[in-house]
Amino acid sequence: MNRNRKGMIFPWLFVVLLWGLTSAPVGDAIWLNLPKTGTKCVSEEIHSNVVVLADYVVVSVDDGQTTPIAVKVTSPYGNNLHERENVTYGRFAFTTEEAGNYLACFWSDNQTRPAGELVVNIDWKTGIAAKDWESVARKEKLEGVELELRKLEGAVEAIHENLLYLKSREAEMRSMSETTNARVAWFSIMSLGICILVSGLQVWYLKRFFQKKKLI
Repeated sequence: MNRNRKGMIFPWLFVVLLWGLTSAPVGDAIWLNLPKTGTKCVSEEIHSNVVVLADYVVVSVDDGQTTPIAVKVTSPYGNNLHERENVTYGRFAFTTEEAGNYLACFWSDNQTRPAGELVVNIDWKTGIAAKDWESVARKEKLEGVELELRKLEGAVEAIHENLLYLKSREAEMRSMSETTNARVAWFSIMSLGICILVSGLQVWYLKRFFQKKKLI
């Protein structure tokens, strides 16, 4: 009986692990086409205590020349995490202290450049994808299966943290929804009370008016 249960549990664990790996923070390459004037931004919602690593590089303009750009990265509360001007490539790395949308904005730093779009490649990595596994392997002398197991352990921890974050966000949204519903209910009751009071005053005024005119 126990063997059958274990046989049923392991496939479910595999499914949960696979789902977590696909939903855990990973890296992604982004291409931005910057116009001659204006700013383009990328953002990602990240919870706290997550490592973020990103490399950006100017690829080309329509005529094949590289043009410097300006970069600014801000936290959900507006704190500057990275700011550079007149660069063609760079990197920013930080550990998040706030949960929310982190914003990276890029714009052309040379207004005299030829007309056309400026192509910028951004390699944005978060969480487990941003970890330097080569350094970990050299430091702890890991290789082969041991290194893969360490990566799997890191992925499981990232999944667990992501689930806790989703749980906390769900609790916040539920609390906000309940508070909003309570306020709407009180507002509806107050509106109904005011309508009843105004209707009563109107009836009282009309009754006095008709009595003065001796119509009733």
